[in-house]
Amino acid sequence: VATWLKKIFGDHPIPQYEVNPRTTEILYHLSERNRVRDRDVYLVIEDLKQKASEYESEAKHLQDLLMESVNFSPANLSNTGSRYLNALVDSAVALETKDTSLASFIPAVNDLTSDLFRTKSKNEEIKLELGKLEKNLTATLVLEKCLREDLKKAELHLSTLRDKVDHRLQNMDFLKAKSEEFRFEIKAVEEKLSARGMDASLSHQSLVALSEKLAELKRQTIPLKRKLGSYLDLMPNPSLAQVKIEEAKRELDSIEAELTKKVDMMEL
Repeated sequence: VATWLKKIFGDHPIPQYEVNPRTTEILYHLSERNRVRDRDVYLVIEDLKQKASEYESEAKHLQDLLMESVNFSPANLSNTGSRYLNALVDSAVALETKDTSLASFIPAVNDLTSDLFRTKSKNEEIKLELGKLEKNLTATLVLEKCLREDLKKAELHLSTLRDKVDHRLQNMDFLKAKSEEFRFEIKAVEEKLSARGMDASLSHQSLVALSEKLAELKRQTIPLKRKLGSYLDLMPNPSLAQVKIEEAKRELDSIEAELTKKVDMMEL
């Protein structure tokens, strides 16, 4: 563990830590993992170095082959030729082909074209979905606006109703106070009238009862008047008719006198 820590920190001082079996075990496991990781990284580096060496050998072989067959070298290319060659190499790298032959470029371009069509199709689907979402969003915004307007109207209506209720409550309180005031005043007046010896028959309840009785008596006089009229239309014995007429007149006078008396009492 100490050797591994010295290797990790190099010239820098190793931080202080508590040395015990637990920390030593943890550091040992870390050192083992670090060793395994370093070994894997070393193998990858060696593999890349080997591939780079192989690529360099292959490039040297192809360059020698070109020189031997057609006496061609990249150094002999013009500026335009160098640009074309670099563009060809960049295209091969971008398309991830194994070489620059047509057999490698055509499948790579076809795959790229297929990916382009799939991407366009996906974009169209996304546009359609986006259009639906925009319509739904517009409808939602319109609905939200309508709901806000309805809410404002409801709040205004509720405020108006609240004002009306408050006004009615105030009127009710006023009427209750007035009712109590009138009740006390009526009671005081009744006590004063009772102290002065007022006849109970002249009270409001008595007058109402007399008025109802008067209406009943008037209703009862209607058939008597009709009966009297029938007697007046007859042509019987004059003396007997005269007696009946006198009786009817006396009964009518008695009723009218009682009615007059009741009316006078109600006016008082």
